[in-house]
Amino acid sequence: MQPGQLLRPLKYLVATYLTYAVVRHTAPRTFSTFSTSTSSAMPRGSVVCISHGGGKFKTLSPLSSLPVLLSTQKLYFHPLTPPGPLPVLGDPSHKSIVSSLTTRVPKLLRLGTDEAPRAIVVVTAHWSQRNPTISSASQHRLYYDYGGFPPESYRLKYDAPGSPDVAQEVKSALEKEGLTPVLDDERGWDHGVFIPFLLINPKADIPIVQLSVLASESPEEHHKMGRALGRLRDSNVAIVGSGFASFHNLAEMMPLFSGDPVRTSRVARKVAEFSGALTPAVETEGSEERAARLARWREFPHSYEMHPRGGGEHFMPLLVSAGAGGDEVAGKYKDEFLGVDIWTYYWSDVKL
Repeated sequence: MQPGQLLRPLKYLVATYLTYAVVRHTAPRTFSTFSTSTSSAMPRGSVVCISHGGGKFKTLSPLSSLPVLLSTQKLYFHPLTPPGPLPVLGDPSHKSIVSSLTTRVPKLLRLGTDEAPRAIVVVTAHWSQRNPTISSASQHRLYYDYGGFPPESYRLKYDAPGSPDVAQEVKSALEKEGLTPVLDDERGWDHGVFIPFLLINPKADIPIVQLSVLASESPEEHHKMGRALGRLRDSNVAIVGSGFASFHNLAEMMPLFSGDPVRTSRVARKVAEFSGALTPAVETEGSEERAARLARWREFPHSYEMHPRGGGEHFMPLLVSAGAGGDEVAGKYKDEFLGVDIWTYYWSDVKL
């Protein structure tokens, strides 16, 4: 046999070995990559900016579905105190809001399904800080930041877990936007968290991470916060803004408490005109254009009557939520509150 005839089979043998080696080392990686992408396919977390309630309490109706049965039939309430626990105390002016918190919002969040969020970040209007501040403990006490209510109101419990891991994810996402977030493992969850969630998810089986708004009330900074939170949605973290975007000014609410139809009509007209400018801005499809329109929210009709100067904290969760909505088109629904239309906005694959 000639030397060239010996080399030819050797060449084929080497080629065969190299092919085997390549397949052996790359095939498992290819399969692993495919397997990971398949297993990580999950629903995108929804964004909902809720109205968590407000107003004057008149009568109390016990709600047996609550962890604590409120048995008293009297309530002493000063109209200038925060409205606090009214939605869970059977206040008739909250009937529409309570209905939405118990039906619409759980549906938007996919609660009770296999697609329920792995955690919920709640942006609360009742925590204003210089920097974005994140509750980071595995369990948080409740912070009863209201006054003038019966003792039972201070024994309400909401035992959902926190999530240090998700808190760290929130912190990292905010840092990528150039913000300076702070972790806080001590402050309790305020009533902007536990009051609506007693209604939204009474099972308390989804971890919650509470996030502050900014004392600066800067639209641009709140948009950055929302844009950061939007990244977490791909891993099925839901975002809930907890405020009262349509109207939150206790002085302007006083005419509604009187029951005077003329005065109520006057306030309702102003709220409608404000919402008439706000809603098209929120429904803007492009994230950056939406942010630009919402940055001018103080130019909307009656904005300083809806949210007094330096008192826009109940509007800030909407700015964060709108940022988290990305380029999606917002959905909306309205509730009736003391004769006024109150709007909730959401970004979700779930449609109502």
